[in-house]
Amino acid sequence: LCQSHRSADARLPLTMDGLEHLSIPEDKKRYILEALNPLLEEMVAESIRSMPKDPVPFMLEWLEDKQVSAQDNKLSHDEKDRLLQENLELQAKVSKVMSQMQQVAKAVVEDMFESEEEENDDEEPPPEFFAKQPKLTSRHSVSAEAIGEWNKKKVFVPPVIPKSEEQKEAIKRCLGSSLLFSSLGQRDMGLVIGAMREVQVEPQETVIQQGANGDFLFVVESGKLECRIVQDGEEKFVKTCEAGDVFGELALLYDCSRQATVVASERCRLWRLDRDTFNYIIKEGAEKRRVRYEGFLARVHLLDSMNGYERSQLADALRTEDVDDGCTIVTQGENGTKFYILEEGEAIAEKNGSEVMRYGPGDYFGELALIRNQPRAATVKAVGPVRLLSIDGATFTRLFKVEELLERSSKYT
Repeated sequence: LCQSHRSADARLPLTMDGLEHLSIPEDKKRYILEALNPLLEEMVAESIRSMPKDPVPFMLEWLEDKQVSAQDNKLSHDEKDRLLQENLELQAKVSKVMSQMQQVAKAVVEDMFESEEEENDDEEPPPEFFAKQPKLTSRHSVSAEAIGEWNKKKVFVPPVIPKSEEQKEAIKRCLGSSLLFSSLGQRDMGLVIGAMREVQVEPQETVIQQGANGDFLFVVESGKLECRIVQDGEEKFVKTCEAGDVFGELALLYDCSRQATVVASERCRLWRLDRDTFNYIIKEGAEKRRVRYEGFLARVHLLDSMNGYERSQLADALRTEDVDDGCTIVTQGENGTKFYILEEGEAIAEKNGSEVMRYGPGDYFGELALIRNQPRAATVKAVGPVRLLSIDGATFTRLFKVEELLERSSKYT
C-alpha cells in the first residue's frame, strides 16, 4: 500500500485508480484509501526518519503512542488537569508507602545482623543470603514490592568502579551542585562516586528515550544535552542539561518509565549510577524532599503552566534558606543572583524606604534582577522567621518563561 520508493518528504497519493487491480469490494478499497493508507504512510515515514535497527518493536510502540495520543486528544483541558493532579497525588502516596516499607526493612536487617554478630562474630552469613533479588520493574505492583521483597531484603554491597583521583574529584564537583546528592554524608558520597561508571556520548546520540524502562540515572560532567518531551503528539524542548545536571532520576524515584528523551547536542562525558545503588543510598531522602517541594510548588501561581515533569525538575533545583526576623533578604540596588519563593513566614518589599508589597507563603520575588540583568528593584525583609526556597540565576533562566515574568514588572514601577 505504501510504495517502496516513497520518502518522508515526497509521498505519492494513493487513489482509487491504484486499487483497480485488487479484486475486493469498493467499500474495502475506500477503507484502504481513507483509513489504512494515511496511517501506514505516517508510520513508514517515521520509521525512515528514525531508522531503528529492529523496525517491528519500533512500529508497535509508534502505534501504541498514536492510540494514546488520540485518546488524550478527546480529553478536555480540565479533564487533563484533573488526571495530572490525581496522578501526582497517587505518586506521592506510593512514594510515601515505599519509603516507610524501606525504613522498616532496613531496621529489621540491621537488627538481625547486630544479633548475629553478638552471637558469633566469626560466623559468615550463608551464601544464599547474598543471592541477587529479582529486579523490580514498572510492571510490578506496589503490593508485590512492599510484601514480596520485604522478607528478602539483603545487605547491599555497591559496585566499585576503579577511577583516578582526578576523576573522583570531577564527579564530586558535579554531585556537589545537585540537590539530589547534596545531603549525602562523606561515607555515602564515597560509595556513590565509587559506583559510578563513565559513559562517553557522541553528538546526536540518544541517552534515554521517553516511555522506555530506566535502570540508571546520569550526571553530566561535560558537554550539553537537550531534554525533550512528547505531548499531544508534538515534541517539545524542555531544557538543556549541562555540567552538574542530573537526569533520568524520575524513573528510579518513582519506578516508572522514562518521562523525557535526552539527546546529546555535543560530545559529552557522563557518569552513570545504577538503580540498586541509588535505591540503597539516595532514594529515601530524595523521595521525602521531592514530595514536600512538589506539593508546595503546585500552589505557586507562577508555575501553573509547568507540567509535572518540569515541576519535578524545579523541585530538584531548590535550596532552602532560613532567615531571622528583620533580616534583609535582598537589597535595593545590589546585583541579583537568586530568585526566591517564600515557603514559610512573611516578608515585605520596600522601595526607597516605603513598603510596596507584602509576601506570604507561595509568593516569589527577585525575578526582575535576573531577567533584566539589572540591580534589585526593591529591598525585601523578613517579618518574623522565614524559610525560603532559592534558585540560582543559571537554573532560573533555564526553567522559567521570561515573557510571563516580565508581565509582573509593573508592581515595582
